[in-house]
Amino acid sequence: MKTTSLLRATACAILGTWSAHAFALDPLSYANYDQVRTRALHMDLKADFAKKTLSGYAELSLDWLDKSARTLDLDTRELTIAKIEAQDAKGLWSPVKYTLDKFDEEKGQALHVHLASQAPKVRIHYRTAPTASALQWLTPAQTLSGKRPFMFSQSQSINARSWVPVQDTPSVRFTYTARIEAPEGLRVVMSADNDPKATGKGGWKFNMPQPIPSYLLAIGIGELEARTLGGRTGVYAEPQRIEAAAYELADTEKMVEAAESLYGPYRWGRYDMLVLPPSFPIGGMENPRLTFLTPTMIAGDRSLVDLIAHELAHSWSGNLVTNASWKHWWLNEGFTTYVTTRILEVLYGEEVALMNLQLEQEEAIESLKDIPPAKQALLTRDPDNGSATYTDEGLAYPKGAWFLRTLEERAGRAVFDPFLRGWFDGHAFQSVTTDQFVAYLRTNLLAKHPQVMSETELAEWLHGPGIPASAKYAKSQRLSALDATTAAWLKGELPTVKLDTKGWTAAEWMKFLNDIDNKTDAARLKELDAAFGLAKTGNKEVAFRFYRAAVHAGYRDVRPQMQEFLMSVGRQKFVVPLYTALRANTEDRAWAETVYKAARERYHPETQSSVDKTMAKQ
Repeated sequence: MKTTSLLRATACAILGTWSAHAFALDPLSYANYDQVRTRALHMDLKADFAKKTLSGYAELSLDWLDKSARTLDLDTRELTIAKIEAQDAKGLWSPVKYTLDKFDEEKGQALHVHLASQAPKVRIHYRTAPTASALQWLTPAQTLSGKRPFMFSQSQSINARSWVPVQDTPSVRFTYTARIEAPEGLRVVMSADNDPKATGKGGWKFNMPQPIPSYLLAIGIGELEARTLGGRTGVYAEPQRIEAAAYELADTEKMVEAAESLYGPYRWGRYDMLVLPPSFPIGGMENPRLTFLTPTMIAGDRSLVDLIAHELAHSWSGNLVTNASWKHWWLNEGFTTYVTTRILEVLYGEEVALMNLQLEQEEAIESLKDIPPAKQALLTRDPDNGSATYTDEGLAYPKGAWFLRTLEERAGRAVFDPFLRGWFDGHAFQSVTTDQFVAYLRTNLLAKHPQVMSETELAEWLHGPGIPASAKYAKSQRLSALDATTAAWLKGELPTVKLDTKGWTAAEWMKFLNDIDNKTDAARLKELDAAFGLAKTGNKEVAFRFYRAAVHAGYRDVRPQMQEFLMSVGRQKFVVPLYTALRANTEDRAWAETVYKAARERYHPETQSSVDKTMAKQ
């Protein structure tokens, strides 16, 4: 049911965050949040590892915007609803009627709660399914100790609805509290205030005082230890990994301070991190107060800490100022990728930041060959009617950052930095659209400095394919020198034994392997492996690129190490391209299928889905 113009205006006035033109309903949510909004959420849940379920209730505190509304529409996926109660003005609870719509493969089921009056609170008693898309339940054998099970969530982008009945859209922000029961000996952590001294007696209790969107709801349960890194930073990990994690993440407190020096106060209290088992499907998830991290970033030499900088940067871009729907994904990830480079520069110097940036841009250009031109825009001009109108998720990171860097280079940092901080400050704890950013850009930058970017070029960056011809490419002196080395090696002018790699950073190794991929043979890769032990490197970014080059070159001596990698690493960024490369070669296809059959159960459902599609291709 659509609201009237008067009701929309009233809603916007109450919310104080959206202009009327921006008040568009998220097509991936069933929620009627133009009529009623969740203000606060309380969860009281019990984790059952034998049944692979969470069960209990979720209590929603509501703000009614439409005075005539009597229905609360929520998002669910595979939830079993036991009963629903509503609270009246006197604080008394009574059962209410509800209906569930037909299941949709992408969006799940709409839950309609039918109310006689506008209840201040609604309580939903339910349990999750063992197949909940947000939750992965690991057996003891899938953990480091092999003794206790582990469970973790991944709610982004619309999977929160599979473990909590909510208005599952980034347009709605709410505070939350929780009480979680878990088996004795397991610690529960959430994207909230985590007390490292808590014992869990009477249930693990949490409070998130800042309002967040549903995709930032997160939970982890397992055999965990905590280490303090700084005055407001710390890390949780399995006991066998905690010391390595603490060493790798030692600079986190400095990163927070570097980000604050650029973009203002960190507004979330503490910044802790949880290093998950290897099946975690992505590099990191910016759950506020408790970033979730892949263990693949632990290289032993702090060479992959740009991932930490990225997740921390989300504390300003994404968590603080959030895309109003997933069509505007670049507002989260493009901004965060730009901020990441700035943090790295403050901490490690311009050359290190430039190397990472150049590699990022080169890999973006390389990715274009596999992305349809219509999907290469930051966003389409189509109405926000569903995911079919959305552009490539991966390209949004570097292209969005490239766009912002272009504005910065032309305006100068003395102008651009206050402009960007003003965007974060002025839209803090709000959900925004690209139209809102463009309006802010025109008013606060382009009107005063029109030479920075024309309207034609602005449209090209936002809506055009690829990278505009006017874009300036990052150029690192060290990587330029590496180009000459790589060219000489490929031509055979520089023997492998004379490659001077002693001072190479991880970025240099990654670029070198990118640049020789598909350009060399198995014999040369065997030489590289013998000289530098690349098949056994602890740096997963380097290992992945070496394995990919090995597949393309037909260097099959590394199969034992690659199999171990595919069996122990579930990060989609690595496993999907490797299976894709293996499937493309008839001599590797059967081996890949055998490995995947054994590895599949170790992967997160999201990874399983992605690899299933790859393996099904003809």
